[in-house]
Amino acid sequence: MNREDYILFSGAAPGAEAEFGACAERHRIEEVNFTFEGHAEARRRGIRVLNHEELQAGDVSLAYVSRLMHRRYSDSPTIRKVLQTLWYQVNSGQEIYVIGVIQNDQTVRGGTGWGAEFAKLCNKPLFVFDQEKDGWFEWSGETWKPSGVPTITHPHFTGTGTRQIHDNGKKAIEALFTKSFE
Repeated sequence: MNREDYILFSGAAPGAEAEFGACAERHRIEEVNFTFEGHAEARRRGIRVLNHEELQAGDVSLAYVSRLMHRRYSDSPTIRKVLQTLWYQVNSGQEIYVIGVIQNDQTVRGGTGWGAEFAKLCNKPLFVFDQEKDGWFEWSGETWKPSGVPTITHPHFTGTGTRQIHDNGKKAIEALFTKSFE
């Protein structure tokens, strides 16, 4: 595969998504950032503003997501749109890379957790860099297994995660891109 064939799908939000985008740009990888009108983006490169009809295509029952994630999601329009854009990110990528924290119930903390859970439901390769455990983990289909720095192998991949990215999360993203593209 040529570098020109690769596309990062993300959301341009501050934190992990902005870091994934900045890394993609440094490594000359195209990026598509799904967002919605009124959402605060930290990046403008590759912005794809989803309209109302497109957002509806990614809609999901908040009761279902809350049950699956073992926590309650508010029914605010912003939360709903964030979850809808995560649907586009995960649906577009064939490998999913997340920066966050894996909880004891096997879910990932925060809104990012829906992206990881949706990747599980779609049976897509899923890797999470757990900032608290300071390591990469791969979803086996049943549980999280520690892994070294993964390698991006599919040209359409997703990078998402927490807005509260730490230095180790930033270094993990850089290591992922360096291993995959240098």
